[in-house]
Amino acid sequence: MQFSDLALSRRLERAEGHACIQFAEARRRLFPDSGAEWMECSGGWAVFDGARSPLTQTFGLGIFRELTAASLDVIERFFLDRGAQVDHEVSPLAGVAALGLLCSRGYRPVEISNVMYQIIEKPADRDRGIISVRVTDPDEAELWTSVCAKGWTHEHPELVDFFQESTAISTAREQSPCFLAELDGQPGAAGSLCICDGVALFAALLPSRRCGGVGCRRRCFRSVCGTPSSMDAT
Repeated sequence: MQFSDLALSRRLERAEGHACIQFAEARRRLFPDSGAEWMECSGGWAVFDGARSPLTQTFGLGIFRELTAASLDVIERFFLDRGAQVDHEVSPLAGVAALGLLCSRGYRPVEISNVMYQIIEKPADRDRGIISVRVTDPDEAELWTSVCAKGWTHEHPELVDFFQESTAISTAREQSPCFLAELDGQPGAAGSLCICDGVALFAALLPSRRCGGVGCRRRCFRSVCGTPSSMDAT
């Protein structure tokens, strides 16, 4: 059994930080004038992906190294100099001292989120049904982007342009394969994977209910990773 301890929190934070760093670097390659940048400070990472990007924040704050007022000064200046507000995503395992320091500087919590994880084991042999999952080819970036954008914007069509750009950047991330799930030859779901320190950070969108849920996501994972003996997934 895997316990939710500090060691696991560090692995999950490192994987998420790595994925977002890869995203910012891909944006910088595609859009050199975007100002996308990142830095490591006090054992964590500060990522700037644009002043309004949800990825513009810190990762791993206080769980790899003691958080100090001096390091927060550096991190805050990194964001403020780029016209962004200062947002931190903090694990509760960062400890009382780190959380107390943030409170003393006027920060307040605005959201609590849970990270789900699963130990990856060799699956039982079974019929995979009529849904096929495959890694996309480089010339299918536009198709993958379109499927993802539909998944994100079916309830918020006003965000189509934003998500089309964001998902296009995802296809340009290094070491981050993208997937399509197809039913009767028609794309019905999309996913992407980023691996760091034995943690596979997986995201999947199912704009069409014809491609089914958890089973589809598991096939996405196996199609690129096979059946690893020591891999976790979030």
